[in-house]
Order: sequence, then structure tokens, then C-alpha cells
Amino acid sequence: MTYPRAFSHIGLSVPNLEAAVTFYHEVMGWYIVMEPSEVVEERETAIGQMCIDVFGEGWKTFKIAHMVTSDGIGIELFEFANSEKPENNFEYWKSGVFHFSIQDPDMEGMVSKIVEAGGKQRMPIREYYPNEKPYRMCYVEDPFGIIFEVYSHSYEVTYSKGAY
Repeated sequence: MTYPRAFSHIGLSVPNLEAAVTFYHEVMGWYIVMEPSEVVEERETAIGQMCIDVFGEGWKTFKIAHMVTSDGIGIELFEFANSEKPENNFEYWKSGVFHFSIQDPDMEGMVSKIVEAGGKQRMPIREYYPNEKPYRMCYVEDPFGIIFEVYSHSYEVTYSKGAY
């Protein structure tokens, strides 16, 4: 038998690291645990070698910042020199991560804050059990093209008896 592993962090690539740190701090309230800094391609330090292992050779330099949510989930933000905002960032039919989700009981307020800060509301706020339970959700997009979802209630409560 195995036990469920905890979620540690997610890495997000953005075209403007400082703007992304500001957005996620001011809109989401996430804590900054490591201010934006630069990592240089080199083999003399552990971080330099790890990044070569992950990204291969030729990336030269990137900027990184670390943030954390109220429940301790880490958010690594990366800005690479050749970063670009995707034109179609919702290729849900391709394998890989296509969204993450946050939770806020004030759905309208959170979605409004995202839009006011340069993001997009991708759909109306929808109910899972209309007129029966207050579970709601909405897909949004940050100003950098990253799609995520806003839930009114926790994941386990929303799906505990089946939402469909």
C-alpha cells in the first residue's frame, strides 16, 4: 500500500518576472520567499549544474523568484531571455499541465481582481450543483497567458460525492 504524496510546488514560465511577482503577490496574496534573482549557466555551483541537467546547455541565464501560498504550496516563477507569451495557451488535447487551481470563497471578487490586474475571465462563473450546493468554479487567465481555475470550495469537498 502507498500513501498520497503532498504537492510541493509548481514552476511557471512568464515573460516578465517582476510583473508576475507583483501580480501574484497583490492579486493572490502569495508570499514572496525569494526575491527575483538571476541564475547563470555555469558548472561550478550546485544550482548551475542542476539547471544544466534540467534545461540542457545554451540557456545562458534566467531570472527566478519563489513564492508560497497560504497552505504552503510553492510557486517558482521563471523568466528566460527568449520567453514569449503563447498565442494559443489552451491546447487541452495535448499531454501536459494545462491549468492549476486556487480557492477563494469570494469568486466574483477574485475574478474581478484578476481582470482588473490585466488578466481575463475565460467563462462565466458556473455552479456544479445549481440550486442545491454552493460549489462554483471559473477559468481565468493571468496577464502572462497562464490559465488557471478559481474554486469556491476545496477540491475534496467539491468532488466528494461526484459533481456531475
